[in-house]
Amino acid sequence: MAIQLLATVMLASPAQTAAPESVTISDCYDGDTCRTTDGERIRLACIDTPELRGKRADPVPARAARDHLRGMVVGRSVGLRRITIDRYGRTVAELFVDEMNVQLVMISSGYARIDWRYADQCSWAS
Repeated sequence: MAIQLLATVMLASPAQTAAPESVTISDCYDGDTCRTTDGERIRLACIDTPELRGKRADPVPARAARDHLRGMVVGRSVGLRRITIDRYGRTVAELFVDEMNVQLVMISSGYARIDWRYADQCSWAS
């Protein structure tokens, strides 16, 4: 499964989806939510990571996921494929760095899992 997923990570590029726009990420709140330098909040589509706060909080792996995501995207220009707006007003989107799908990298690295409730939003998740 891990090898198959890694192969999918390597093959998933912006060229295979609608051409993404470019944004710069200023920070990531947790392992699946970032903010652009323009202040737009981005929720990474189709994945779920441990929560930092709340009833389901699991702070140690949540910080690890956040830090891994920050290392990949903060301060970088990334590709953004918009999907929708969620109930909190965040843009739900896929992110791409160096033609790699950030969500797939997070999953293959063990920091995230597919969120099956929303898997239909990403072709690689179905």
